[in-house]
Amino acid sequence: MWPGPEEGADAFGDPHAWQRQVSAFGEQYQSLMQEAFNRLWPSDAGASVYADMQESLRIGAEAMVVNAPAVYTVQMRLAQDQLRVWQNALRELMGESVPAVIEPSPEDRRFRDDAWHSHPFYRYILQQYLLFVRAVNELLANLGGLTPQTRHQLEFYARQYVNALSPSNFVSTNPEVVRKTLETRGQNLVEGLKRLREDLANSAEGLNVAMSDRSAFRLGENLAITPGEVIFENELMQLIQYHPSTDKVFKTPLLIVPPWINKYYVLDLRPDNSLVKWLVAQGHTVFMISWRNPGPEQRHLTWADYMQLGPIAAMGAIEQACGEKSVNLLSYCIGGTLAATTVAYLTSSLRGRKIRSVTYMATLQDFSDPGEIGVFLSEPVLAGIERQLDRDGYLDGRVMAFSFNLLRENDLFWSFYISNYLKGEAPAAFDLLYWNTDGTNLPAGTHGWYLRHMYRENRLVEPGGIELDGVKINLRKISTPSYFVSARDDHIAKWRSSYLGARLPKGPVTFVLSGSGHIAGIVNPPAKRKYGYWTHDEIFDEPDAWLEAATFQEGSWWPHWQAWMTDNRYADPGKVVAARHPGEGELTSIEPAPGRYVRQTIPEVLGVASTSEGEAGS
Repeated sequence: MWPGPEEGADAFGDPHAWQRQVSAFGEQYQSLMQEAFNRLWPSDAGASVYADMQESLRIGAEAMVVNAPAVYTVQMRLAQDQLRVWQNALRELMGESVPAVIEPSPEDRRFRDDAWHSHPFYRYILQQYLLFVRAVNELLANLGGLTPQTRHQLEFYARQYVNALSPSNFVSTNPEVVRKTLETRGQNLVEGLKRLREDLANSAEGLNVAMSDRSAFRLGENLAITPGEVIFENELMQLIQYHPSTDKVFKTPLLIVPPWINKYYVLDLRPDNSLVKWLVAQGHTVFMISWRNPGPEQRHLTWADYMQLGPIAAMGAIEQACGEKSVNLLSYCIGGTLAATTVAYLTSSLRGRKIRSVTYMATLQDFSDPGEIGVFLSEPVLAGIERQLDRDGYLDGRVMAFSFNLLRENDLFWSFYISNYLKGEAPAAFDLLYWNTDGTNLPAGTHGWYLRHMYRENRLVEPGGIELDGVKINLRKISTPSYFVSARDDHIAKWRSSYLGARLPKGPVTFVLSGSGHIAGIVNPPAKRKYGYWTHDEIFDEPDAWLEAATFQEGSWWPHWQAWMTDNRYADPGKVVAARHPGEGELTSIEPAPGRYVRQTIPEVLGVASTSEGEAGS
């Protein structure tokens, strides 16, 4: 039930209790303001984003002057609808039942509480807010004379603005928060400020909201628990060999190249959703690269270093471990981009046969349409990032995480803002969100080069557009069989963009489109029977033409990939050997999986304190 005025008065009937809460709230608030003041000045990267936003808004304002009739039309409609909402509110006070002028989308979880639709006050402010959002969107849609890039930036910044102003984000205009405040006599606000201060202390710039109970997880205990051994390491990575779970294994080993923007164990979370565990059970000898969490001392590392010290060094170690000169590659996200350059490098240096097949999961090779992340990669913003990288020697992974969260701000920022800070609730224990906040830094020598040469200038698709260790990279020369899998709702590696990469190799290519997004579309175990996927044998010039011709299949794409591997003899059922155990070859175990590198946290690497519970034990 919605609390009425009398019930609210009873909740705060004890003036002394309320005074104590006000005092506690004030103390927390002052402490928070001090923390916020200490973070007042942004970095070069942050300042360049703010400047770029201001420039985009300036251009938008000039466009509004030029498009005055369109602006007038939007304003008139807004004023008329606002008047209707006001009139309806008066009629409701008189006891009439009046339909809403505008309703939120059924998928909008911010306004699912019944009070938004039944209580006159919240019903009124919700409709006024939705009218404002619609007016902003109509205004942007009708502004002429804007370049596609400027329009894209304006739409992004406007979305951030209107979502930040949602009445669900404020104490007095969120019915759930008001109820909670009455029930707890304001203790939720005190707890919320405490959590906000802790999260600010664990943020580099912006606000990294805690998404999961960090004390609930321990790597090697309830995450990253597939048995294995670290058998090789260098300054950039550790190589894990997993223990077999079958008596016989395919002769050709499987090497996984994960991203280094996050940690590898997204592919090995729990036993029931671990891709690693599933691959081992299919009879593969699985090796995993675990990247180091770099700090200022690794500022010199380049993309070529990641290639040489990563997959190429791993292939050499695999040959020592089990005597095989060739491998199958399975790669993910930026690890896939690295795998593509590695295959092209080995092809041009006449060592392409070392790789029997290569799989790219949610991978960009053609960056002509990088998606919304492109908002942060205009020339002025990129120049600011480069200045910061040059000064610090690395990009703090928490800044990258904050940027990615803004691509889905309502789901990955504001929902946690409300539950953590306004409701004062502790985040639940969720393994995927724990991983999402367990980030890594990015070395200056690699990250700045990657952003400019690939994201900004899209040189990777140009024959010889980039050169690594004296070898000009040409993806069109790759004859290694390739399997591309993308996710239809991916907001990081848009599937139509990743499809363009499937048109580049000259060797045989299979493209598969999974349902869901960047993580769930890839980490989709068969037992769940979720999302489904699309397949078609032919690669068309346009991705939409491929999708129109494709056939939808139920369940996970994992068995389809396994059939592709075995049917084409990349993992040959006719060539199996006795199960290989770590340490049986020339390389002995260094330590049990998951190893030291994956346990390195950003505060630990940078030598700063963390207030997150369980951080040191992770």
